[in-house]
Amino acid sequence: MDVTLTDFDYGVVAFYFLFMLAIGLLFRKFIGNTSDFFRGGGQMSWWMAGSSAFMVQFSAWTFTGAASKAYQDGLLVLVIFFGNAVGFLCNYWYFAAKCRQSRVVTPVEAMRIRFGKTAEQVFTWLQLPIGTLYAGIWLNGLGVFFSAVFGFDIETTVLVTGLVVLILSVTGGSWAVVASDFMQVLVLMPISVVAAFFALKEVGGIGELVERFPADRFLGGDTNYSTLIWIWVVVILLKQFASTNNLMDASRYLCARDTKEARKGALLASALFIIGPVVWFVPPMASAILYPDLGEMFPQLKNPEEASYVAICIMTLPAGMLGLLMSGIFAATMSSMDSGLNRNAGIFVRNFYLPILRPKASEKELLLAGKISTVVFGLCIIMAGIQFSQLKDIGLFDLMLQFGALVAIPMQVPLIWGIIVKRVPDWASWVTILVGLCVSLVIKTWMTPEWVQGTLGLDAEFSGRESSDLSLILGVVINLTIGSAVYLGSTVFYKDQSEERKKEVDAFFVDLNTPVEASETGSAERDSSQGKALGILSMIYGGFVFLLAAIPNPLLGRFAFMFCGLVLLGIGYALTRQGKGKAPA
Repeated sequence: MDVTLTDFDYGVVAFYFLFMLAIGLLFRKFIGNTSDFFRGGGQMSWWMAGSSAFMVQFSAWTFTGAASKAYQDGLLVLVIFFGNAVGFLCNYWYFAAKCRQSRVVTPVEAMRIRFGKTAEQVFTWLQLPIGTLYAGIWLNGLGVFFSAVFGFDIETTVLVTGLVVLILSVTGGSWAVVASDFMQVLVLMPISVVAAFFALKEVGGIGELVERFPADRFLGGDTNYSTLIWIWVVVILLKQFASTNNLMDASRYLCARDTKEARKGALLASALFIIGPVVWFVPPMASAILYPDLGEMFPQLKNPEEASYVAICIMTLPAGMLGLLMSGIFAATMSSMDSGLNRNAGIFVRNFYLPILRPKASEKELLLAGKISTVVFGLCIIMAGIQFSQLKDIGLFDLMLQFGALVAIPMQVPLIWGIIVKRVPDWASWVTILVGLCVSLVIKTWMTPEWVQGTLGLDAEFSGRESSDLSLILGVVINLTIGSAVYLGSTVFYKDQSEERKKEVDAFFVDLNTPVEASETGSAERDSSQGKALGILSMIYGGFVFLLAAIPNPLLGRFAFMFCGLVLLGIGYALTRQGKGKAPA
């Protein structure tokens, strides 16, 4: 397919990048110390914390890898996002409050208090390379996708996107990161609604979508063992629960101003993951009807179904709207990268630089070290993204899920049990992780689909789709089972700790069970200023989008721009009004 972008599309994307840079400069005045830089001083309102939690879990993978699953297997992909919604609901019930009540600046600080200094360094030096690898995969996937579909140069796409995120994170720290996440939610949602509307219009409406979509794909095709589908569903729910309910990933709530705000933020993220999929997967499912052979349209893509979302948008969206969609896809990647970058820098400074290298460092020195480490980690991510070009031969859907099952799950197990089961030796955390990583190596090396087929004496071979599903199932189930057994089994070796460690752990669990009150953070002034600042930003971007209705387009296309612009203007006006009085509650 020859995709020709208009000057309007390029202009929209350029404005978006400049707008993100402006956010970093605007929120620079909010930074006074490392707590401000790495977690917003624990003074953010629920709507900022919740939208950031949502965007961190959301990435461009939704529009590429997950879209390919919707194109191939229909509604089955919703299980992943339903799992996210359930995971965030569990945050609301339990984990968001516990994490906020840990009263730390970085999640690894909580791990040091809970499991000791050895565990602190183990988590630090596992998280830093893994976080960099994750971000590099996101950036590379973005570069490969835009190169194949729009003809962008991979290195240039990765470099520009990475540098914008880097500048945003260095100048405004966590405040700019979370503020940009909030703005990206506002940009993403109306664009997704418009894309779904035009896709439905093209296919003939909801009734036609349901009737004409290949029937065997509602629960997936290319299967020889249908039972495997239902096992996959259960395993995905378990995996998404683990990825949202642990001390590392629930650290997204450390920025909230109190316990109530953290819980409300979790509820917002859950709601967004219930509402969002309704519109996100209409375009790729419509593509399955209208463009059954994407390989002919995108021969340059190794996995052409990853272009299913963009394919129908290219054919149906008005001039300039494709630029907004591209901004939304950039936003999805940037939100995951900037949060990970800020968190990694925080972990390095607070959990290695301060306790190991410079125990007597001043707050000013730590803040400078935070900015320098942000630059270094940002450049590492950019270089990793450029070097990972070989990943274009791997389906993004399977890549991200299997990476999570084999690498992330072993780290998450002790971070889930760690705030539930108290009486374990300090070594239980890092031993559980090391055992889990060894188990993952065994699974990946020896427990192949062929091995499973031979062991169970099955007649039919596993299909390609089933082989990928099986690898995920084995990774999640075995790692959760063995990891939990190792951690819980360590209670047998629990002995009374030193008096100092006993007091530290006891105090930690007292904090976990003691709600954080707004008066504790002293955030009344920040409540007003963050609402006003984001309200103004929303109105500026909304006004820009509304003016795009002047682009020569059919009437319906002009109305699409007006709809997106009015949504942003309305929310911006509401935030500005409330910012003059009190923060949104």
